[in-house]
Amino acid sequence: MKKLAGLALFVGAIALFGCGGGESKPSAGDIGVPECDDYLKKYQACIDGKVPESGRATVRQALDQTKAAWKQAASTPQGKAGLATGCKMALDTAKTAMGPYGCTW
Repeated sequence: MKKLAGLALFVGAIALFGCGGGESKPSAGDIGVPECDDYLKKYQACIDGKVPESGRATVRQALDQTKAAWKQAASTPQGKAGLATGCKMALDTAKTAMGPYGCTW
């Protein structure tokens, strides 16, 4: 659970880099930045298929907040440009952090 909290903080920091806040259920294509949409799709699949039910709500909430922040950041050209790099970094970090659950990326 410590790794999940650390990942949530990292993802939140990336989201704040782009700005934003809010919540909604992630799905592919929502951000309009391929790197971010790919991250959301893969992370949601990991949560749904590998994270124990007892930890899903916490992880899903962090992902929802990240998605909302990224969506807001993507509303500007500068935000979209920053998100491409940030989402790649988030995916690399998620691969390590979610590895213990057996998630494949």
